[in-house]
Amino acid sequence: MQGIGTFENSKGKVVIDTEVIATYAGAVAVECFGIVGMAAVNMKDGLVKLLKKDYLSHGIDVTVDENNEISIDFHLIVSYGISISTVVDNLRENVKYKLEDFTGMKVKRMNVYIDGLRVID
Repeated sequence: MQGIGTFENSKGKVVIDTEVIATYAGAVAVECFGIVGMAAVNMKDGLVKLLKKDYLSHGIDVTVDENNEISIDFHLIVSYGISISTVVDNLRENVKYKLEDFTGMKVKRMNVYIDGLRVID
């Protein structure tokens, strides 16, 4: 994660750390239908691990550019048998709307990586 989000209003300057943005985006993402949770990939042996809800910002990379625009990468585990394109469209729509409303900043880019599938009983 790099950069911090900043904006000014009539009362002063507001600074938002990228960790806060990632945690909020993770909370919104796990509310979306078809998303089981965030994924952590062990680069050494290629294993994908489902992260607990306590680690909502893990599996999410946030950058804020010089124009104060957010780029975000999600690494997700989704439910087996659900249309991935529908899940991703829903995720993008919800996260973009809620993140822009929450931060007052523009979401420039969202990349979604499906790192695993889970069968839900």
